[in-house]
Amino acid sequence: MPRTIDEQALEKLDQILRILVANATRGLKQREQIDLLDRAGFAPKAIADILGTSSNTVRVELVTVRKSRSKKGKNSQARRNREISYGKNI
Repeated sequence: MPRTIDEQALEKLDQILRILVANATRGLKQREQIDLLDRAGFAPKAIADILGTSSNTVRVELVTVRKSRSKKGKNSQARRNREISYGKNI
């Protein structure tokens, strides 16, 4: 059965997306690529498809990436809280 114009357009957009992602993530480690794509809003399965890896690999890496982000966020918040309280004491 022939593909519709919409299906053909979606296939082309998918190809363009893969090229853009490949260029944007060139030289990055896989974990960094996963982090970038996760922040861009891609689902783990989509990230796996784009990077040519398993969705399980992506999920495992996302746990590590998100823990790292959480720690960085907590440290930044603690630093801001210290700066605010220091400013109030002046």
